[in-house]
Amino acid sequence: MIMLGQMQTLTVCRSTENGIYLESPAGTAPSLSDDTAAVPETRVLLPRNQVPEGIRHGDSLRVFVYRDSEDRIIATTQTPPLTLGETAVLTVKETSQNGTFLDWGLAKDLFLPFKEQTVKVKPGEQILVALYIDKSGRLCATMHVYEYLSGNAPYHKDDHVTGIVYENIDEFGTYVAVDSLYSALIPRREVISPLRPGTVVTARVTKVQPDGRLELSLREKAYLQLDTDAERVLTLLKEAGGFLPYHDKSNPEAIKAKFALSKNSFKRAIGHLYKEGLITLEENGIRMN
Repeated sequence: MIMLGQMQTLTVCRSTENGIYLESPAGTAPSLSDDTAAVPETRVLLPRNQVPEGIRHGDSLRVFVYRDSEDRIIATTQTPPLTLGETAVLTVKETSQNGTFLDWGLAKDLFLPFKEQTVKVKPGEQILVALYIDKSGRLCATMHVYEYLSGNAPYHKDDHVTGIVYENIDEFGTYVAVDSLYSALIPRREVISPLRPGTVVTARVTKVQPDGRLELSLREKAYLQLDTDAERVLTLLKEAGGFLPYHDKSNPEAIKAKFALSKNSFKRAIGHLYKEGLITLEENGIRMN
């Protein structure tokens, strides 16, 4: 059986001017339980420019099967960066009236429908997507990759990880794919400013959920982060001429907007600066000494 969207080993059964036809070896079964991956065709064409030199009838070839620009089932010896049900970071190539096209190294670009985008993407951006088959039997990409990511991350609390942002949900926070494979969340309380999907972040694991999914923070532990936060406040004070109208009773959103810090982090920072004798705490703000 020939499977769409997968690497598979097929057998040469016929040669033509256009290339060679391949078929499944007798007795083989699909590697996915999803029957939508199987195509009704019993043979698939490998174009002449893809045929290895010296290939003969009965030889086996490892190929990827997809649809060409005319929606015909076709094989290629090229290995794409992802197969059905997998994820990969791809580059946005262009946008049309119907959706966006991604570069995945094959003759036909991969289609990303507008409804499968978590944010409107632009040419040149790199985004994380998964490969699926739509209702018309076409291979498409989706940015809704949560269900395609694993919860078995090999990381522990306080480990530092790298991942790519793929979605923001106001109620929960920012979703990140660690190593483009493992599911992780930066909780809403940890998000100082929105992170655009496609942004690569380095974060600290703050919690490993029972199902193996990770919670992350972009900040170090409080005692490690303190000097960085204090330096940020001091820099902004200098830029403002030595005084800023913010204090421990200021609105948390106003503090976040000005300093990109939570109110607790801001209070720790100005407390540190005060103890060091670098600032004076006044009724209506903070002043540099």
